[in-house]
Amino acid sequence: MKLSFFGIALTSILALSSCKTTHSAEFPKANIKEVVMSSDVTLVDVRIPEQYAAGTAKNAINIPLADIQNELETLKGKKVVVFCNKGVQADQAMEILKKNGVEAYDGTSWKNVKGIQDEANKK
Repeated sequence: MKLSFFGIALTSILALSSCKTTHSAEFPKANIKEVVMSSDVTLVDVRIPEQYAAGTAKNAINIPLADIQNELETLKGKKVVVFCNKGVQADQAMEILKKNGVEAYDGTSWKNVKGIQDEANKK
């Protein structure tokens, strides 16, 4: 009896741990270059104001990661690309935004987003 219960418990744990449920299914996968260059996108730099002031992507607004939760209502209904220095804060912002129903895309770093803009402007 103990062995049977253990087997069922182990099977259940393995089955549950292998299932990943994410909120990303709410919005289709998109080409980040197309999203960054779309006319209706809001680019959000989630770094601290001093880093934002030192350089960012064109037309980006600054909403530091620490403030993103307080700005949810202003971002709802918009297509948002978030980015930072290396992507760590952007990942955290993505999690918060998607959990709250914001159509968010990961631009990773400000240099990546700026590079996409620069490349598109050369054409």
